[in-house]
Amino acid sequence: MSRQRTTAAASRNGEAENRRIRCAIYTRKSSEEGLDQEFNSLDAQREGAQAFIASQKAEGWICLPDRYDDGGFSGGSMERPALARLLRDIQSGGIDCVIVYKVDRLSRSLLDFSRIMETFDKHGVSFVSVTQQFNTTHSMGRLTLNILLSFAQFEREIIGERIRDKVAAQKRKGKWAGGVPVLGYDVDRNGPSPRLVINAREAARVRDIFALYLEKGSLQPVVSELTRRGWVNKRRLTKKGQQLGGRPFDKATLHVLLTNPILTGKIVHKGEAYDGEHEAIVGQDVFDQVQSLLRANARTGGAEVRNKYGALLRGLLKCKGCGHAMTHTFSSGRKGRFYRYYRCVRAIKSGAHVCESGTLTPGGLTRAVSLPCDRPQQEATPVSDTVFRFSFRSGVDLTEVEATLHLAIVAAEGLFGEARVRMEVSYHVDAPHSVILIDGRTGAGDAVIRVFTAFITREFGEDSFQVRRTSQPITPQSEPAAAAG
Repeated sequence: MSRQRTTAAASRNGEAENRRIRCAIYTRKSSEEGLDQEFNSLDAQREGAQAFIASQKAEGWICLPDRYDDGGFSGGSMERPALARLLRDIQSGGIDCVIVYKVDRLSRSLLDFSRIMETFDKHGVSFVSVTQQFNTTHSMGRLTLNILLSFAQFEREIIGERIRDKVAAQKRKGKWAGGVPVLGYDVDRNGPSPRLVINAREAARVRDIFALYLEKGSLQPVVSELTRRGWVNKRRLTKKGQQLGGRPFDKATLHVLLTNPILTGKIVHKGEAYDGEHEAIVGQDVFDQVQSLLRANARTGGAEVRNKYGALLRGLLKCKGCGHAMTHTFSSGRKGRFYRYYRCVRAIKSGAHVCESGTLTPGGLTRAVSLPCDRPQQEATPVSDTVFRFSFRSGVDLTEVEATLHLAIVAAEGLFGEARVRMEVSYHVDAPHSVILIDGRTGAGDAVIRVFTAFITREFGEDSFQVRRTSQPITPQSEPAAAAG
């Protein structure tokens, strides 16, 4: 009898060994608070899951040594490093079962959870919650899981609403509700709630910056003066001891400082200003004068305009001197005439002294990207539906359109080789009628048309041009005309 029991036990152990189940433990905590403790919430979750796995040892369950811990990540998003690593390991076939302490540790979004479960089912991975026993292999278990997830998502949304309501109530009472402190203030955390207190040294600098702008009347001279004095943005120290900020001013950060109503003792929430508990650094009259001057100096009168002047090469050019992007800008001359050119963004923000590169006119750019004008042209007995006719609405600068066509040709040369593109691609610019004809009979021609269409759609919009196939012959191209200043 004893020998039979021993044989049965050995048989059960052998079966458990054969059906070994590799278990991965996933833990999550929404906030970083308490993660630096010797034994934190993630450790407690993992300990509970390990105990559950140990209780299933007879079934062949083993705990994998890899840790999948997401500390400080919300359950409402799948953008979590440990979760991403867990899914990769599942896809590679290294996991048979995922263990969590509670269902909402894996996700608080019903949609995200369904996507995760699809991945689990696809790779034959089971899912277990230590504190909520259910079986997803039958319909009742799946219904139970969906009900639990619905409540988890509802709880997350309720928590979000409560937080937003609390922040709104705090700001209506003039209390500081957190965020990055502004130059001129420090955060006092000694009371029941944090509050802003004036930093006397920084406050004096803020007043001088406002006075400098009223004196000089422009952002760039103020930036240059602040750089000369060595004044920088707000420095702050995080809870982990990391120092942030302290960067030199540029036009963008200076504008943010000059338009911040916190400096006048106000707290703003969703466009409404409330009297704050903190003291003002700048008087309301001085602040209003600065805002009026900023609006008067704005080229668009304060209205945001995206690529109003049709700068086709904006976002495509890089400064040779410093590697930053180049953007379209202009200056006005006599009789109200505008002179357009491209300039380094870094030089615009911080002054010409930070970048040695000069400006480029659109005409110069056109000549820089133009291909040789003596390219062989295809003899014109075009077959029907091989020539593409691009017609542009009035107001579109055809010189810049042609420059972009040349960029598309350069891109095609990278795919097909310069010699082939020169032999196969022909085009004609009919400037008086704002028409460009491109022969698309060959693979190289088709590539040019596709790239060219993508460029002009991005810069001018789909309604800026019309394209149709035609049998109109291609005439020899002429040298591109230089853009007017």
